[in-house]
Amino acid sequence: MTFAPIALVECDPARARVFENGWSSFGPSAVYPATGTSPRPSLRVYEMSTFRADTPAPATGFQGEGLLAVDPGDGGPVHLFAAPDARISCPSVRAVAQAGGVRVTSDGPVEHTVDDGPGGLDSALARWADRYAEKLGVRVAESYPTGWCPWYQYFTRLTERDMYENINAIDRHELPVDMIAVDDAFQKEIGDWLQLSDRFSSLNGLVNRIHASDRRAGVWVAPMFVGARSDVFRDHPDWLVRTPDGTEPLWTGHIWEQDLYALDITHPGAAAYLREVFQTWRGHGFDYFKLDFLFAAARVGRRHEDVTALQAYAMGVDLIREAAGEGATLLGCGAPLLPSVGLFEGMRISCDIAPSYEPADGDISQPSQAGAVLSGRGRAFMHGRFWHNDPDCVIVRPEVERREEWARHIERYAGVRVLSDRVNSLDDWGLETARRLLVRSTPAPLVPSE
Repeated sequence: MTFAPIALVECDPARARVFENGWSSFGPSAVYPATGTSPRPSLRVYEMSTFRADTPAPATGFQGEGLLAVDPGDGGPVHLFAAPDARISCPSVRAVAQAGGVRVTSDGPVEHTVDDGPGGLDSALARWADRYAEKLGVRVAESYPTGWCPWYQYFTRLTERDMYENINAIDRHELPVDMIAVDDAFQKEIGDWLQLSDRFSSLNGLVNRIHASDRRAGVWVAPMFVGARSDVFRDHPDWLVRTPDGTEPLWTGHIWEQDLYALDITHPGAAAYLREVFQTWRGHGFDYFKLDFLFAAARVGRRHEDVTALQAYAMGVDLIREAAGEGATLLGCGAPLLPSVGLFEGMRISCDIAPSYEPADGDISQPSQAGAVLSGRGRAFMHGRFWHNDPDCVIVRPEVERREEWARHIERYAGVRVLSDRVNSLDDWGLETARRLLVRSTPAPLVPSE
């Protein structure tokens, strides 16, 4: 790849700051000292799921995906470098401090704008987002539902019995929950979405119980992933995106103790299968869909049709939207951020939260409160302009470290608010806090543009 010079922002590098937008929902996105270096993945599998695996960042400096901004730090105007339309082309934009300023390069076309308005870097980003959303014709939903999901309490150990217990507890405590979602653990395998695991007997019965409580039913799915243990992987190798040279399936990570590959949505068989999955779920009564690990659909590789990776990604989301039916709510997660503008009602804009404050292995892109707060603040300007920001779930049970701090972050930076504790494990403070935080999101911006 070739990075061409774009600009030299003349300033004192010691005073300047750089905003770097990460590639996926999980990618760290924040403001850093211009003389520093933004986070890099500690493992190849993290680079795959969190950073831009097809365009690795350099060892030093910064690499914004479709968007990077430089604040000279002396009260002067903010310089923004952004893709004209990231749905078509989302270039990587690099910045590095040097004598006399910050040098900016890019591997694709970007627009360089200079913002001398009030409010500093945050408001400059908000003004850029206003213009970008208007250009793309984005319309943000007037309201976004509250919810409950089991992931951060049960992870892959979830059972159907756990679901019923929490539905009953939500009813008993009269929590202001609009939607209840079943999460990872219901499916036989990653990719085998219409076959249930041995921990679930019926999705119809579960949806009926959720509807009986006068709530919407949601479901988690990683629609663009195909696990190596799945029937789809075994029976339909032609449904997989292949390496650019076409020699083998394109590896997209290792999670759930198995290798993962990308579904080629341009293949008629794969498209028909994915359409059947979402039509079946809508038939069960699901109308809220959390679509996770979507970065897989935007990996560069060889597909059945000769389309770009971003074109294939948009085709996949459009297919899901059509199959999910009128009135469905789509929450994007693990998605390529800027190529997703206008495609979703809600969007995860941070790494996963976790009961622990610091990431277990020190990599800030991995589950932790510290990482979620970093990007939740950094991407706050997107809320109400591109979608409803999802800074990840409300978790307030007693064992959550610094739970008061996390609650304050949710109160300040949340759009989407979804509880993810076992309700019967909440103490009085947790119940009171959950009840206070579970309010429907509105598109009122979190960051003012003026």
